[in-house]
Amino acid sequence: MRASRFFISTLKEAPSDAEIVSHQLMMRAGMIKRLGSGIYTYMPMGLKVIRKVEAIVREEMNNAAAIELLMPLVQPAELWQETGRWDKMGPELMRVKDRHGREFAIQPTSEEVITDVVRSEIKSYKQLPLNFYHIQTKFRDERRPRFGLMRGREFTMKDAYSFDRDLAGMQQSYKVMFDAYTRIFTRFGLKFRAVAADNGAIGGTGSHEFHVIASTGEDALVYCPDSDFAANMEAAEAVATGERPAASAALVKTSTPKAQKCEDVAALLKIDLKQTLKTLALTVEKDGGGKEYFMLLLRGDHELNEIKVGKVAGLANHRFSTEAEILEVYGCVPGYLGPIGTKAPVTVVADRTVALMADFVTGANEADYHYTGANWGRDVAEPAIVADLRNVVEGDPSPDGKGVLAIERGIEVGHVFQLGTAYSEAMKATFLDENGKAAPLQMGCYGIGVTRILGAAIEQNFDDKGIIWPASLAPFELVLCPMGYDRSELVKEATDKLYAEAQAAGVDVIVDDRGLRPGAMFADWELIGVPHRVVIGERGLKEGNLEYQGRRDTEATAVPVADTINFVKAKVQR
Repeated sequence: MRASRFFISTLKEAPSDAEIVSHQLMMRAGMIKRLGSGIYTYMPMGLKVIRKVEAIVREEMNNAAAIELLMPLVQPAELWQETGRWDKMGPELMRVKDRHGREFAIQPTSEEVITDVVRSEIKSYKQLPLNFYHIQTKFRDERRPRFGLMRGREFTMKDAYSFDRDLAGMQQSYKVMFDAYTRIFTRFGLKFRAVAADNGAIGGTGSHEFHVIASTGEDALVYCPDSDFAANMEAAEAVATGERPAASAALVKTSTPKAQKCEDVAALLKIDLKQTLKTLALTVEKDGGGKEYFMLLLRGDHELNEIKVGKVAGLANHRFSTEAEILEVYGCVPGYLGPIGTKAPVTVVADRTVALMADFVTGANEADYHYTGANWGRDVAEPAIVADLRNVVEGDPSPDGKGVLAIERGIEVGHVFQLGTAYSEAMKATFLDENGKAAPLQMGCYGIGVTRILGAAIEQNFDDKGIIWPASLAPFELVLCPMGYDRSELVKEATDKLYAEAQAAGVDVIVDDRGLRPGAMFADWELIGVPHRVVIGERGLKEGNLEYQGRRDTEATAVPVADTINFVKAKVQR
């Protein structure tokens, strides 16, 4: 490829609406152009990267015996209504009507469609296992699209769906896909981590997320440096160890004026924040009418994990109590709530750590007052429920008992799910087993955010000059920068020869024949992030050398002309 025949459109400054590094650099490098909120045109330079991501994904999926098809972007509402997701998905599901008033979804994912395909095609256990995948545009109507391709509304995703006869088969298919994903992200050349995750809106029984490690990542990843344990913050189990100490302080009702937060109470009483209780009031609407009230108790320095709360018995459909409900049940305003002396019956749900506390400080259910020296059993009944309610923190014991936990930031770019029969039962997707009996198909699903990979890769690999692409993802592996290509026959001849050799060697190479000054030329390619650069100049040629510089190198290296192509091939290492 010659730069004069390609479309290169770089900017010195990022648009004002570009919020994070990857968004800024992709706009500046001319890889994407904003069309609307969360909707982008993939420009030629960016599309080349996307195609390289897709090629790696497709090759590894094919190697894992997955079969490619292509499902439609527009899907009938009836399929989504069969599984109940037409209502459950909420406003993120883009809904449209045709001229006849029939409703359709603009797909955010394709579980319903692939299940419909399989239920009409698969009749016997002899046809299993199967794994179908496609690479297709998706649309999710994000409330607040931001961060360029990281959280856009329209994006490209690879989603795959496995079908097996039993749980063991599904788990084996899941392992095959997990291993394939590990190979895919390794080939991308990115530092990544696979972590246990919550299934969320997809449903099912187990899942793992694949995260690209980046300090700017939205997600907190929890892992144990001394073992294989890894999970996202939502799914990481918080372990409480040791025995509850014996009570050693008297219960005292203590004045705490205007101290509604645990931090304020601890400062006022000059105690460790870890001695305070954080109280959250929840309400559950009963199916037959009426309400049930729950009190969640956390240690003052811990944060609530709402995903975990939803898994506590009776709290699947909880909401936070209104101020009117709090006044009715506790008799005071929020900020002074506690388990001692509520006005109405309340189910106390204590975090595991709280259940081991003694001599703690808790609200007195009276404005401007807290109890100090409170103890379970002596001053208040033992909690009705003890559960894991909190986010883990660094230094917590690892759930596998092999060390303590550490936390780093990551960007989710892939997710694999064990769906089980959640969709096949809802959509009556069955097969006949060896005994001629109908059984529901066991399913798994597996997604990779193809376009999101670009943003994640950049968030992990950049400097003050621009993007630093891994060679496997770069729009071009090698750029040739001739000095005076249009003025020096010596430079032109050497450049054309090296260009031909690079092409013959299978190197993805571009020649910058635009006639730019060296500073502008180099700045463009450093911004774009091409990993390898060779400069061809008359002075060097007369000395028998060309200049090679890797994108991360601080200085150029002189390479004999005759050795250049082999030198470059060794650097590219494809």
